[in-house]
Amino acid sequence: MKFLKIIFYIILITLLTILTQVGGVVFILTLFIYPYIKKKLGNNFLRKIIFPTVFILLYSLISFIVVPRIAKLYGRVPLPVFTNKTLKPLNIMTCILNRHYVRPALKNNIESVAKKVSKKYPNTVVSYLDANFPFINGFSLLPHLSHSDGKKLDIALFYKDISGKEINNNAPSFMGYGVYEQPKTNEYNMPENCNRKGYWQYSILEKVVPQWNKGKMIFDQKRTRYLIQLLTEETTTSKIFIEPHLKTRMNLSSSKVRFHGCRAVRHDDHIHLQIK
Repeated sequence: MKFLKIIFYIILITLLTILTQVGGVVFILTLFIYPYIKKKLGNNFLRKIIFPTVFILLYSLISFIVVPRIAKLYGRVPLPVFTNKTLKPLNIMTCILNRHYVRPALKNNIESVAKKVSKKYPNTVVSYLDANFPFINGFSLLPHLSHSDGKKLDIALFYKDISGKEINNNAPSFMGYGVYEQPKTNEYNMPENCNRKGYWQYSILEKVVPQWNKGKMIFDQKRTRYLIQLLTEETTTSKIFIEPHLKTRMNLSSSKVRFHGCRAVRHDDHIHLQIK
């Protein structure tokens, strides 16, 4: 029984590390602290809830106070969570899981662009998705293949409701991924091409992400095009990945806007920004 418990802890620590980078360390700290607190509690109910309570408190303290300070030593800073009116996370879980860290140059890049978008289209909010973990180059932000050096950031597309009203800080998918802006009949269908070549993972998110809001939001081509144009004009921008049919539809000519290859996943649900 003790052996199984150890195996369970190892699996849990591994999962927490993969998901949050620091969660595994926090869990180990909780294991050390828990016995000392447990001895002082006589109530059985409190003994049962004290472990998750201590873990949550420690995780929150370390993630929002300690981690940002240490991340600076690795050349990374967190993107704004509540302090910026023009740039926000689409889903707060991105920040809770420590997936919102970037290089200072990338933060300056996207904050500058977000302000310009909001100036042209008042009250518009640029919503970011996954960025990078706070520490260690090469520590991948799964399931992404390249978000491992602080230089990458995914950004949500803009949408309107069926009446044509602009939507802000929202997307058809709760996580920003998996509800695609499909190619039209007169546009090149890269997803079909990649699937035909055997890249089964290319459109996999559509099969696992709920499609509840599909059709309730319309792709906002005008604002999305302006956002991408501004990103291409930033000197620090190296590459922008979107699906070829969206590049054609939005009449984007910059060489910085590229196809990401069939080994990745589809990019007609988000924009991938990468700096030099």
